[in-house]
Amino acid sequence: MKLPEYLKPRDKVGIVCTARSFSEEEAQPAIELLTSWGLQAVLGATIGLNTHQLGGSDLERANDLQTMLDSPEIKAIWVARGGYGTVRIIDLIDFSKFINHPKWIIGFSDVTVLHSHLHNLGVASLHAIMPFSVPKACEEAKQTLYKALFGENYSFEIDSDPLNKKGKADGLLIGGNLSIIYSLLGSKSAVKTDDKILYLEDLDEYLYHIDRMFYNLKRNGYFDHLKGLIIGGMTDMHDNSIPFGYNVKEIILELTKDHTFPICFEFPAGHISDNRALKLGYKIEMEINKDQSIIKYID
Repeated sequence: MKLPEYLKPRDKVGIVCTARSFSEEEAQPAIELLTSWGLQAVLGATIGLNTHQLGGSDLERANDLQTMLDSPEIKAIWVARGGYGTVRIIDLIDFSKFINHPKWIIGFSDVTVLHSHLHNLGVASLHAIMPFSVPKACEEAKQTLYKALFGENYSFEIDSDPLNKKGKADGLLIGGNLSIIYSLLGSKSAVKTDDKILYLEDLDEYLYHIDRMFYNLKRNGYFDHLKGLIIGGMTDMHDNSIPFGYNVKEIILELTKDHTFPICFEFPAGHISDNRALKLGYKIEMEINKDQSIIKYID
C-alpha cells in the first residue's frame, strides 16, 4: 500500500467539489483552519458552481479533480462536501500520475467512492471531516485530521459499548459509508475484505434498509474472512409505522453471529461532530475488552 507524504508548513491543499455544490463563502471556515495549521488553501474551479444539486457538471467536476490530482503543487485534496455525485465521475478520472505521486484524498460520506477506488489502486487515504463539516466539527475531530496529515502519532481509546464483541485483531483498515459500499458492489471500485478490518457508518436510513445492505454484504462474502468490524455513527435512523423489530446493533450482531471477529460499536467517526480521522489503507490493531475499545496504527 502506497502512503502519501505527510504535509509540512506552506503546503497547498486543494478544495474541490466531487458531489454537491459548495460556495466560496461556505469554504471560509475550512480556509481559516488550514491557515491556522500553516497550510495554503487552493479553491478548485468547482467551488461556487451549481448544476442542480451538484458542484458543476460531471465533466467540470472530473476536470477539477483531475487538475488537483495531477498538479505537483497540490499536496492534498480536501473534498468540499458529500451528498451524491462522486460515482458519476470516478470512471472519468485518470489516476496514472497520482499513483506514481500519491497525495492525501480527504473526506467521508460520498467520498467513500474515492476511498474504495483508491484502496484498489493501492493508495491510502483519509476518512475525515470535510470543509462543509468544519463549523460543526469538535476539536478532537480537527486535531486527529491535523495529526494524520502531519504524521503525528495518535490512537483511539474509547469506552466499550455493552454490545461489543470482545477480541483482538489486526489488518488493513478499509471502509466508509455503508450505503456507498453497498452501491459499489460488483464494480471495479468494490473493496475486498479478506484479512482486513472494516469500518462502516451511515446516516438517515430506515432500519430495514440497513438490514438489506448488511444481508448483501454477507451474501457477497464480506464477513467470511474479515478480521474485525468497527461501527461508527449510525445517525438519524428511521423506522416504519409497523416497527422493523431490530435496532442497528441487533441487525449487525444477528448477521455476524456465525463469525468470531471482534466488533466495536459507537466508534467516534461518521456523520457526527466527533468525526475523528481514520487513515484508510493503514494497518491497525484493535483490542475490544470489557472496559475499552483500543485501536492503534501499526508502523
